[in-house]
Order: sequence, then structure tokens, then C-alpha cells
Amino acid sequence: MISALDISTSALVAQRTRLNAISGNIANISSLVDENGNPSPYQARQVVFQTDETASPGDAAGVKVSEVMLDESEPLYRYQPDHPLAINEGKWEGYVAHPNIDLTTQMVDALESTRAYEANVGVIEISKSMSRQRLAILA
Repeated sequence: MISALDISTSALVAQRTRLNAISGNIANISSLVDENGNPSPYQARQVVFQTDETASPGDAAGVKVSEVMLDESEPLYRYQPDHPLAINEGKWEGYVAHPNIDLTTQMVDALESTRAYEANVGVIEISKSMSRQRLAILA
């Protein structure tokens, strides 16, 4: 029972990290400058999971966040020559670089992560119920 709780707990932590990254992506969908005020569109964060091999031999492995990657895709360029952040020279002269974040994809990812979180909470509840029943039988 304890290993089932450990696995579900590790998944809850991983999904919470993923939801935090998604909410950050949605919150910054229109951010055109970085934290220093330089013209640089926000780059979406993507959470990568991997198997957590720190479990004892014979125990099932959980999940952990291996890294949070920056999306390296090209920004979206919109022609806005009067915008204060418009590019002044080169190929994209008169264009403004916007974050390349698709709101629909972010919402679907958030829904998927929420469902996985709920499923793991369900596993924890069932594990607790089974433990209670086992103790009732033994007592």
C-alpha cells in the first residue's frame, strides 16, 4: 500500500509542476519583453517527465520531473510598424515578435494534467480505504 501512495504522490508533484508551467505559459501569452525590459517574446515552458529510479529494489518506480525545457520555436511575427517594439532593421523590419504559444494546446495540456492529477488522488483515496479495511479485518 505504501508504494502505491508513493507512486501517486510523485505523480501529483510532477503534474503540479506541469500545471504551473502551463499556467505561466498562458499568463505570458502576450509578453513581448523579458524580465529586464529587453524586447524578447516569452518562450513557453515544457515539462519533461521520467521514471524515478530511486525506489528500493522490488518496489515500483514513480515519476519525476527531469527538466523544464524552453520552447525554442520561432516567435510569431506580426506587422505593426508603429509599435514601440517593432524591429527596425533586417528581414523583419516593421514586425513585432510575439510568443509562439497556442492557447488551445495549452488548455488541452492543462485539462490532461488535471485529469491525471484527479486520477492519482483517486488512487490515493482507494489505497487509504483498502488500508482501513485491512486494519478492520486484522483488529
